[in-house]
Amino acid sequence: MAMEVHLNVPYKLKENRNKVVIRVLIIFTAMNMSLNNKCAVVCGSTQGIGLAAARELSSLGATVTLVARNENALKEALRELVPPLTGSHDYIVADFSNPEQLKSALSNWLSKGGKANILVNNTGGPSGGPIVDAGIDQFESTFRQHLVCNHILAQMLLPAMKESGYGRIINVISTSVKQPLKGLGVSNTIRAAVANWAKTLSLEVAPFGITVNNVLPGATSTSRLSTLLSSKSSKTGKSVEALEHEMIAEIPMGRFAMPEEIASAIAFLASPAASYITGINVPVDGGRTGCL
Repeated sequence: MAMEVHLNVPYKLKENRNKVVIRVLIIFTAMNMSLNNKCAVVCGSTQGIGLAAARELSSLGATVTLVARNENALKEALRELVPPLTGSHDYIVADFSNPEQLKSALSNWLSKGGKANILVNNTGGPSGGPIVDAGIDQFESTFRQHLVCNHILAQMLLPAMKESGYGRIINVISTSVKQPLKGLGVSNTIRAAVANWAKTLSLEVAPFGITVNNVLPGATSTSRLSTLLSSKSSKTGKSVEALEHEMIAEIPMGRFAMPEEIASAIAFLASPAASYITGINVPVDGGRTGCL
């Protein structure tokens, strides 16, 4: 019990900072973050936030199944995970631009005994641009890659979550859910749809001990950010460095996030410690989003 934890460590310590570290570790132990005997499916997990999340979940004891379209990259990513206490990490080759292929690959995995207590929905966003210039095909393809594929994964993995009495669905979306971002018309539209889908789902599955939450990353040092900056640079004539400075100037913490910082929020929401948190959006943006 947390109330039984004693913070006065019975050891002579040379430096006060060591005492602080030990106290934090004791409190951390009291808050249950262990994912031992839990299985996680992490999408888009060969790079960026997805890979960082997979590493973090494995470090907490989870057995992880990676999902992405590049099999060689999946095999490389597996090597970065902490080995589980039981079983072994796995991967599923699936292309989110083809929902039926995803459904087939996931069905095959389930038929071989695959199961999950944790689902991290994470998919790369569409190209930027004004919404008035967006084609119907852009909206449709992005809707399929994000909302439709998220729904397929949730539908197929929920039965095992209900059976085990433990389920965590975490959707990696964007701060545009709270405040639309300029020049990302299609992304703003579809991300909002995913957030509303998630809230609706959270209400339906809560009685089974299953939580559904959204993590909203701000500007994060990933290939996605590099692509957006390069695209904007070519359109505006500004250098990538100048655009970076402009973005950072809007962030109270004065820097971009690292993927591992987003992964920490994902890991917390996946843990037993977050058992009473559901249906919410969690911005991880260094304070950039202007609304509450």
